Amino acid sequence: MAKLKLKTNRATAKRFNVTATGKVQHKKKGMRHNLECRSKSAKRKLRQTGYLTGADAANTKALIPYK
Repeated sequence: MAKLKLKTNRATAKRFNVTATGKVQHKKKGMRHNLECRSKSAKRKLRQTGYLTGADAANTKALIPYK
């Protein structure tokens, strides 16, 4: 009997990536509007990639099995 295919959660697939080492990448929040009140260093830190850890990473990986 063939194994069942798993459905990918499309909302999760658009927001997260899994690296070759298995880490889950995401973009940081807070770079859409009201940027004039933030300092340059704060905006620079928000441009960097964020990584999920622990249970958050495991739950996200379950939603995107083929990515």
